[in-house]
Amino acid sequence: MAGIYIHIPFCKQRCNYCAFYSSTLYNIKEEYADAVCKELLMRKEYIKGEEINTIYFGGGTPSTLPITLLQKICDTIYKNYSVCSNAEITIECNPDDLTEEFLAVLRQLPFNRISMGVQSFSDRQLKRLGRRHNAEKARRAVGNARAAGYNNISIDLMFALPGSTTKEWEDSINEAISLNPEHISAYNLMYEEDTPLHRALQRGDFEELSEEENVEQFRMLIKRMKEAGYCHYEISNFAKPGYESRHNSSYWNDTAYIGCGAAAHSYNGDSREWNISDIKEYIKGIESNNRNYEIEHLTEEERYNDTVLTRLRTSDGIPLAWIKNKFSQRLNSYMLNAAKKHIEYGYIKKTDETLSLTEKGIFISDAVIRDLIYVE
Repeated sequence: MAGIYIHIPFCKQRCNYCAFYSSTLYNIKEEYADAVCKELLMRKEYIKGEEINTIYFGGGTPSTLPITLLQKICDTIYKNYSVCSNAEITIECNPDDLTEEFLAVLRQLPFNRISMGVQSFSDRQLKRLGRRHNAEKARRAVGNARAAGYNNISIDLMFALPGSTTKEWEDSINEAISLNPEHISAYNLMYEEDTPLHRALQRGDFEELSEEENVEQFRMLIKRMKEAGYCHYEISNFAKPGYESRHNSSYWNDTAYIGCGAAAHSYNGDSREWNISDIKEYIKGIESNNRNYEIEHLTEEERYNDTVLTRLRTSDGIPLAWIKNKFSQRLNSYMLNAAKKHIEYGYIKKTDETLSLTEKGIFISDAVIRDLIYVE
């Protein structure tokens, strides 16, 4: 099994916290879609004929791309790749875009999962984040998606927002739960350099939340999601049973995937590739059959570190047999030795099959993972 990721880097406006590659160059959308389709054709052999289990349109804001162009890219995939009959096919959408009219047309395309960037149900916070929707539009968007027949909806939230209170965060969690989505992702706000939010922080417009407040909000999130019947299957991801994101999971279980579009990444088990983060240069390279990209061939130690970094974040943890079979005895011993103190402190649970974070370990996951990472 393999996956396809399509990067749609267009946004109507950039959010104040966002450091991902995106652009407001709407006049070249058609050229861009043509380039993505051509790249899909050029790189068919990258995943060696593997059946496609997941297709993910991310961004940017894929829902800003005209339906005709979304259809064109989907058609190219289905005509040239072997897609599973039950493949998970996701499109990221801004709540603003999910009108009844848009969804009625989108429903004719293969997408069977919608990932919605809500971030907060506080209008005050949404304004500060530079989002172009408000809480009511987010609620309406979920209702519209349900009415259009979508039964796999994911909502993204952010915690530790500037000046946020525990009550404000709890209200956002409860609002999200009340909409009954199948999946909720919740991320700690990061103040990325060269973003408007980072500059505002540097100016002293507000103070970053303390570590204690941050942990308190994360603890509340876990508690409320568990009470609402969601599985905490990865540090930042919660799902109703059976609705765990297959796309997300593919990143954690060593599944190969091809990424097409400007700034898109690909992985085949031995190396990683990433396209240039410039729309015009990306299009130019594809049109001239000279794709502009970089490649990194992974050493055994780098592949081991990737495994620790991704799998220890999941509720399933690190399969010991996988480490033993995939890597040298040296790395196997290194991991087990590094894990000992965390097992003793109660941060890692070890069974005959796996190493996994305990509930206590989740709160210091970065430190635990750092200790298991191999450093010469």
